[in-house]
Formats: sequence, structure tokens, C-alpha cells
Amino acid sequence: MTDPIVFETATPRFGLPLLFAGQAQKEAFVNEAHAIADGLLHCAISGEASAPPAIPQDGTAWLVGAAATGDWTGQDGRIALRQSGNWLFVDPRDGMRVLDNSTGQELRYRSGWQAPVAPAEPSGGSVVDIEARLAIVALVQALRIAGVFAES
Repeated sequence: MTDPIVFETATPRFGLPLLFAGQAQKEAFVNEAHAIADGLLHCAISGEASAPPAIPQDGTAWLVGAAATGDWTGQDGRIALRQSGNWLFVDPRDGMRVLDNSTGQELRYRSGWQAPVAPAEPSGGSVVDIEARLAIVALVQALRIAGVFAES
């Protein structure tokens, strides 16, 4: 799907359309900017997929996976925002964070999407090691609750 309107002047980070003096149909530019800002503000994605959901709901966002199909063809790696019955696509930028509702984990973009991986829980050792092991397990669980590591 191609973008329905091509904006000649836009912000450098997220392509929010800019208005200029004497412009006709300002509402199209303002509505587009509001729709993108609405989708990105405290963004929570439904997950990563290579095909759009069969019944998309307005207000949802997805991370478009590799080899995207359907309405998402050619949009690999972008964020798909469903707004007013249409898909809007936004290129991720360094520093961007999203909550992945499918895992409960926060993802960060820095030259690609990054998600921390929980360290392996310790095993083996002596009796004294049991207390340290329990402390590490509790720490990892707290980091999962905080959204740093994916819930297992």
C-alpha cells in the first residue's frame, strides 16, 4: 500500500507534515500529523508480524517483520500504525522505545531493535552458593516484572 498523500515538507525525525502560509486543505496535514503523533506517543505494539491482522483495529501498532505481505508489502522493519481505517508507516529512529504487549517487554531502537535477554540462572556450587542463587533468581524476576526481560 502506498501512502495516500505525499507531504513535501515534513519534520526530519518522524515525517510529520508541516503547514505553510496560504496552504489549502490544512486539515489533511494536521490530521496526518496528529494520527502519527497519536500512534507514537507512549507506543505499545501488539507484536511483530509479517502480515497485517485479518481484522485490524484502529489505535493498534505493529512492528513489521521481514518479508512483509499484504498491505505491509515493502514496509519491513517499520512501525505500522492503524489509524482511521488506514495503515500509516513510520521508520524507527535511534532512542525510540516501544512496549511489546505480546511479551510485556520494552524494546529499544539503536541501529535496529534491541531487547535484553535474561541471563541463565546459576546452577551448581556449594551450600553457600544457594543464597546467592536465590538472590539472582529474585533479581531476574524483578527485572522481568519491570519489563527489562521478557516474561518466561
